[in-house]
Amino acid sequence: MKTRELGRDLQRNAWTAFALEGYAASSCRDLDLELYAGTAMFDSGPRHHRYCHGLPSAYNFVKEDMNGTSPKFYARDNYGVKWLVKLGVEARPETAATRLVWAMGYFTDEDYFLPQIHVRNLPKLRRKMFGASPETGIVPSVRLKRQGEALKKVENWNWFDNPFVGTRELNGLRALMAVINDWDLTTENNKVYVGDNERHYLVSDLGAAVGKTGWPPSQVPLFPHATKGVLKDYEHSRFIRAVTGDAVTFEMHTTAPFFISRFKRKYSNEYRQAERLEQGIPVLDTEWIGGLLVRLTPQQIRDAFRAAGYQPT
Repeated sequence: MKTRELGRDLQRNAWTAFALEGYAASSCRDLDLELYAGTAMFDSGPRHHRYCHGLPSAYNFVKEDMNGTSPKFYARDNYGVKWLVKLGVEARPETAATRLVWAMGYFTDEDYFLPQIHVRNLPKLRRKMFGASPETGIVPSVRLKRQGEALKKVENWNWFDNPFVGTRELNGLRALMAVINDWDLTTENNKVYVGDNERHYLVSDLGAAVGKTGWPPSQVPLFPHATKGVLKDYEHSRFIRAVTGDAVTFEMHTTAPFFISRFKRKYSNEYRQAERLEQGIPVLDTEWIGGLLVRLTPQQIRDAFRAAGYQPT
């Protein structure tokens, strides 16, 4: 089984293909992207011209997905393409974050944001509906993740035990997670997909980005916690904790207080690893990923957030 490298010769085409604006694509671009780690390019296969004028607004409900913490369900559009629809606070930050990570050349999910869709046969979900109405079928503020037929998930991968440990590319990805303040860095959110005898390693859920880091809010609701997609929190968060010798440690506050960790050991151990992940990253590797990030123009960054439904301030 051939394993695709996490990074090589980055950014040949990322800058011209960066701003996929979801429902309002600026040109007839292929939504069936093959996102190579090391190079971001469009798949050379058949183009999906049916999407040239935007994503569909009408879908057919398939089934609810109870994985993770956000309300989600599968739906099909009129072309038969299957999508995983996510509701709630993660819809916007995940859409923006995937574009930034993709622009650096890493594999990502194919995510889009729509301010509203209509879903036929939508039932009452077991989780919070966030304004979705079974009576009208209207579902506001959704993230759509396209379900590819060519790729199959085979396993999850661990940040500290994978084929890329110690490489510049993985260390760059660690630093990139600190840049976007993604604090939900658990093994559950890292996926390995196989297609054409190649293994694609990616961070599959970036919905906890663009806020402030901290203890997951779903575990101790009344305790000060992390946020998702809150730009004011993101703007005022600290970035670098310390530089020691040739290594840098980024801010990542996910270790639970002692009086919580005693009762929630599983979650404490999982989220302690996120804080450890941002410690001791080689300065040279952070300079490498930083050198790629600075090539993004302000307009490209604005495009990423506009595609995610954020309004200019």
